[in-house]
Amino acid sequence: MKLVGLTGSIGCGKSFLTRHLVTENVPVIDTDDISRELLVPGQPAFDLVKQMFGEDVCASDGSLNRQRLSRIVFNDHHSLKQLEQILHPRIREVWENMVVQWDDRGVSFGVVVIPLLFETGVEKRFDKIIAMACSSNTQHARLISRGWDESHIQKRLGAQLSLKHKVEASDFVIWTDATIATTIMQWESIQRHLLAV
Repeated sequence: MKLVGLTGSIGCGKSFLTRHLVTENVPVIDTDDISRELLVPGQPAFDLVKQMFGEDVCASDGSLNRQRLSRIVFNDHHSLKQLEQILHPRIREVWENMVVQWDDRGVSFGVVVIPLLFETGVEKRFDKIIAMACSSNTQHARLISRGWDESHIQKRLGAQLSLKHKVEASDFVIWTDATIATTIMQWESIQRHLLAV
């Protein structure tokens, strides 16, 4: 099976391309979805997060208040590392198990979306890596449109490897400054190449 890692910085189009892959029936695993599933009440990771960061990270209904947790971890490097120590090994275990299931079913080509692919040191697990990228102006505008203020944007960006690093370390790059159609065309070109070799 040819296994492709899809990564990139925040606001560079990973979520859009992931949704497109799903509509095209490309086998895809989104580790952001795995993270969300691990942090629902009753899951061991949720209990550890609540134990580590306190009841303040819970909403009134007992679920995780992601905004509160985000404010904590992106304002304190140590807290972020603690959260990553809880989540990253569990996330990898889940997607690795899903890849084994793909292999058992005879899937020949699949994509795993990992925003922190290089940060978590899993690059050697993949046959090829694609980075989603855009200009800093486009990225900034997209993050502002999410309602993020300048301080939060800089803290989020500072918690990841630079986009330049991710681009240089990847085998392919999809630039998303232009139209949606252009983004899809780039993906289709890369996919044809990967399926041909």
